[in-house]
Amino acid sequence: MSSHALCSPESVCRLHLRQAARRQARLTAPKVQRVPCTSLCIAAAAPERTAVSSSGVQPAALEKLELSELTAVSPLDGRYGRSSHPLRRIFSEYGLIRARVAVEVRWLQQLAAIPQVTEVPPFSAEANALLDALADSFSVADAQEVKAVERTTNHDVKAVEYVLKQRFAAQPELAAVLEFTHFACTSEDINNLSHGLMLQEALQQHVLPAMDGVIAEVARLAGEYADVPMLCRTHGQTATPSTMGKEMAVFAYRLQRQRNQVAAVPLLGKMAGAVGNYNAAMSAYPDVDWQAVAEGFVARLGLQFNPYVTQIEPHDYIAELFNAVVRFNTILIDFDRDMWSYISLGYFRQRTIAGEVGSSTMPHKVNPIDFENSEGNLGLANALLEHLAAKLPISRWQRDLTDSTVLRNLGVGIGHSLLSYSSTLRGISKLQLDEARLHQDLDASWEVLAEPIQTVMRRYGVPEPYEKLKAFTRGQRVTQESMQSFVAGLTDLPKAARAELAQLSPWTYVGNAAQQAKALRQHLGQAK
Repeated sequence: MSSHALCSPESVCRLHLRQAARRQARLTAPKVQRVPCTSLCIAAAAPERTAVSSSGVQPAALEKLELSELTAVSPLDGRYGRSSHPLRRIFSEYGLIRARVAVEVRWLQQLAAIPQVTEVPPFSAEANALLDALADSFSVADAQEVKAVERTTNHDVKAVEYVLKQRFAAQPELAAVLEFTHFACTSEDINNLSHGLMLQEALQQHVLPAMDGVIAEVARLAGEYADVPMLCRTHGQTATPSTMGKEMAVFAYRLQRQRNQVAAVPLLGKMAGAVGNYNAAMSAYPDVDWQAVAEGFVARLGLQFNPYVTQIEPHDYIAELFNAVVRFNTILIDFDRDMWSYISLGYFRQRTIAGEVGSSTMPHKVNPIDFENSEGNLGLANALLEHLAAKLPISRWQRDLTDSTVLRNLGVGIGHSLLSYSSTLRGISKLQLDEARLHQDLDASWEVLAEPIQTVMRRYGVPEPYEKLKAFTRGQRVTQESMQSFVAGLTDLPKAARAELAQLSPWTYVGNAAQQAKALRQHLGQAK
């Protein structure tokens, strides 16, 4: 019996039509190359699963969480938002728009100051006041207006231009020169100068003061503990003593040098058009020395002019700057780890804070969390900064767009750096030196006097001094009594030399460590 025998003629017809349509669809469908499916493909192909409430109703979409300390994806804006919030004014989307507005406004004022550009006559005090207010007081609400326009233009710099034109239209002088907004500029003329201004503000207001704060505190430790003897360790083993202050001075001096190199990096800028040759500007006003105009304009923004560019300022200076910050951070990692180790040895105790918990299960714990937090954030900062330093100087031909998305992360590495500096300072503020513990370590390490004794023996021609001290000390338990007994038996030495060696102890054998620590301020001044 046919499968259609029980069907009406109408239903059979409809069935045949559906089958014919499916066959036609298979014949006309484009052939797709089959490739192994990944988990992402499977996830994309799987039907969306929506949670079902107790009432059996499926919500139409997931709840949209408003941005807050609890919902931010980045810990810089979430957990650490209270520490990093000053950078929002500089490195946020609002900060970038604010800087772009300042550059666009100042460029229009620059055009009004060029005699040959007669179409833009010098502005009145009223017009300049409006322009200055836009450049100096651009608000978040103003930036939101730019973002609204950008949803139509799909171009961030052009959106700034359009919003400024709307503002200018209300002032007759500015309304007359609307089309000189963004005149002869490429977007990167505006962007590179904006990035320079953002970095300049961050360095002057936040980064350099924070670095100075760290250096000042480490230098304070150097002065405070200049005379406190300490057993050194090389390769993790007991070594010639120093003082705690001198070891702090080493870090202060190293940090100061790198801080100075950060401050010395020139922040460059350009205003040279689409490929760096002032083509558009010269086509409109060939009698204007546009390179000289650009050089003066960049300098008035507080940046240094780069005469050789393509569509972009090549970003080499950003690489130089971030590499210098990385070196400062790397030295601070070294400091954090040493302080962690000194705490572990018991050289420092940490002040306890009422209500603070060190461990969820071990009530006695007072962990060096500030130095650990600093080290972790410094590592993250360096990874980001090193990537930007390696990526940004590379751009295909006269420009590709790979720098654009990377440059939006200028503030992230700086943010993690500043978090680290604060953590290190917090860790230092909790330190209490345990001099008795340092003395105990020294008193258990009389073998470190083998170095000066064999050196004096060399002076007076005693044969094989190194070998004799090696045999006496290496792998042996050396005490004050056994060492003084050894010295008393050095009859080949003059009596006065033996008397001087007999007065040596691990806590007096520190060379000029104390003097070095006390001279730190002088050397920091020279480093500047």
